[in-house]
Amino acid sequence: MIDLGIGAPDFPTPEFIIDELIKEAKNPSNHRYSPYGGCQEFREAVAEFYQKRYGVTLDPDKEVLTLIGSKEGIANLISAVLNPSDTVMVPDPGYPVYESAIHLAGGKSLYLPLDASNYFQPNFELIPDEHYQSIKLMLLNYPNNPTAGTCELNTFKKAVSLAKQHDFVIAQDAAYDLMTFEDYRAPSLLQVNGAKDVGVEFGSLSKSFNMTGWRIGYVVGNQDLIDALATVKSNTDTSQFLPIQKAGAKALRSDLQAVHENNAIYEERLNHVISALDDMGIKVQKPRGTFYVWAEVPEGFTSMGFSEELMEKTGVIVTPGNVFGTSGEGYFRISLSHPKDRLLEAVRRMNELLMEV
Repeated sequence: MIDLGIGAPDFPTPEFIIDELIKEAKNPSNHRYSPYGGCQEFREAVAEFYQKRYGVTLDPDKEVLTLIGSKEGIANLISAVLNPSDTVMVPDPGYPVYESAIHLAGGKSLYLPLDASNYFQPNFELIPDEHYQSIKLMLLNYPNNPTAGTCELNTFKKAVSLAKQHDFVIAQDAAYDLMTFEDYRAPSLLQVNGAKDVGVEFGSLSKSFNMTGWRIGYVVGNQDLIDALATVKSNTDTSQFLPIQKAGAKALRSDLQAVHENNAIYEERLNHVISALDDMGIKVQKPRGTFYVWAEVPEGFTSMGFSEELMEKTGVIVTPGNVFGTSGEGYFRISLSHPKDRLLEAVRRMNELLMEV
């Protein structure tokens, strides 16, 4: 079996981060409970990262909160913000956790269609004004999972303008913010003037620093939203193990060389996979970020039908696009988190299947 369905880096965590964890884990003072909001060192490192990367100034005491990975932060924010029957606008296609968290909070979903012809940026103009007036929260995710879509700062400017006009808040999921290719540099929501008035941004060290199992992330931005999330979290968890937070601070304060080296490998894999898929007649819009390939299913297949036949006949697992929403039908997602030879072997098997059809 070759599992291309899971979005988890196949590289080890960089050595300097592991060394920091070991050093801090040997300090008995780090074996106590963390402050609910996370340790000062990690929150200051997040603020420094935003200043250096985006030119955004953050108060580490009021505008930064430590998370046990961004996934739990997003789910808990939805619980903190929503009352039963409140409505959230979610990307379509989008990360399934969004809808699961909305369901658990008793909320309802409205769908924000993504434009396949424009790096899967939102089609804001297709949404009637009354839908914007009915929502309490809009979720954005760039660079995007599953489509690998990216956006420019103007996308966030439009979202902030709509939020102020229609009195809703924004949560931008930036888990893949550092995973970009060539000259593309992902913007931050908080680079928009007035974004802190209406929004927060979630970040994660999982993908960029190969720290998925470490479970460390953050949320930054609007103080009231962060306070609401902190209230939920202080009654459900006690933040992350202090040595992990301090190792995370070391990562954020680094020169990001390890991130750039990983991205170069992902980009090489991407180019080989796209070339092979193109030779098979499978259409792909080359992404500028993430480590996913969002490809159109071959003619005559549904998303689920193709994925199931590929798994049963060739042992290659891909994720059917329809699990990410109705607009995902007609696509499948490949994760590039395998060595090049395994990826090309998977594509070779895929080609053999299509030759039989």
